[in-house]
Amino acid sequence: MNQINDAELTDKGLPLEPASGRVLVIACGALAREIIDLKTVNGWHHIDLTCLPANLHLYPEKITQAVRDAVARYRPEYATIFVAYADCGTGGLLQAACAEMGVEMIAGPHCYSFFEGNDRFAAKADQEITTFYLTDFLVRQFDAFVIRPMGLDRHPELRDMYFAHYEKLVYQAQTDDPALTEKARACADRLGLKFERRFTGCGDLGAALKTL
Repeated sequence: MNQINDAELTDKGLPLEPASGRVLVIACGALAREIIDLKTVNGWHHIDLTCLPANLHLYPEKITQAVRDAVARYRPEYATIFVAYADCGTGGLLQAACAEMGVEMIAGPHCYSFFEGNDRFAAKADQEITTFYLTDFLVRQFDAFVIRPMGLDRHPELRDMYFAHYEKLVYQAQTDDPALTEKARACADRLGLKFERRFTGCGDLGAALKTL
């Protein structure tokens, strides 16, 4: 794994090279490590990457405009731009914006679905409506993206109200990292949920980027 500071990825993105014939991926910062690894493993040197802040997921109503702004900024430099977001709570607005701008995006409702594989996730969705999901990124950033936004650091008694209808936490592992697995297990314990680990790798994300 690349030893990369998450804040640098989500706040500033990665440097871009001048672009004739190259492809730009505009990604959620929560996917940066996975995309970097896929680029490295597959030798996708023609793909450049820039990341929007991962904390936009706390404000999904802001995602569509942020993507619009990024596409407008980089379009003069790139003939092909790909948006590494699923719908992510935008209610179809992001897909409509991408269609209007003539750029492709990842299929699926959210990253939990495309990491699992959209078809597999949809097939078991009815049986997992009481499941809470974490990815590698969310395990690493559990306090910043789960505990503090929910106010559980200040009011831990709210846990039983928020998670009253959840039964288990599924950790969708992108990497085979025992230390991260133990941290995910501790996250489940903090939420009072049963724990399950699934190694998903990058799922449909890799397939989508391969088409570029």
